[in-house]
Amino acid sequence: MASRPATTPPTPRITPEQNGVRFGLLTAAVLCAYTLLAVLLGFFSRIEAGALNALILVGGSVLAMRNLKLIYRDEMPYLGGYGTGIITTLVASVILAVFFATITSLMPQAIDLTQIQNVFHADLSVIIGSLAIVLMGTMTGVITSLIGMQYFKADRTDPLKSLDIER
Repeated sequence: MASRPATTPPTPRITPEQNGVRFGLLTAAVLCAYTLLAVLLGFFSRIEAGALNALILVGGSVLAMRNLKLIYRDEMPYLGGYGTGIITTLVASVILAVFFATITSLMPQAIDLTQIQNVFHADLSVIIGSLAIVLMGTMTGVITSLIGMQYFKADRTDPLKSLDIER
């Protein structure tokens, strides 16, 4: 009986979309935990507290692109990395918006939107606030992914090699 040579099974490749959803869920968990902590400790109504949300989104997007780069190595497509960053922040922002609407309906006294009303000179409803969370989060992801992919892109070339200088 002839034995077959041992072959290693091909390593499964994760798609940029799957990577984005996975890191979006992880980023959303961190965002929801931070938001709940901010509500319970009473500093959610301060506008400055939202700056950490943006940093968490940037971190999640960059980690998603980094993970995709580790999986694909030098074969990572530019648009795949760009898309995974956007999907990460889109998923995280939508989940955070739903969490925000839920928290606001369960504990309306804990979330004081009067400072936001003072900034915009209008009453800010929960729906408009949730839509603003999704829009601002997604735009943060678009900009972060565009900048981050300049670092993570696979086609790095040495600019001196392209000059064709004969020595």
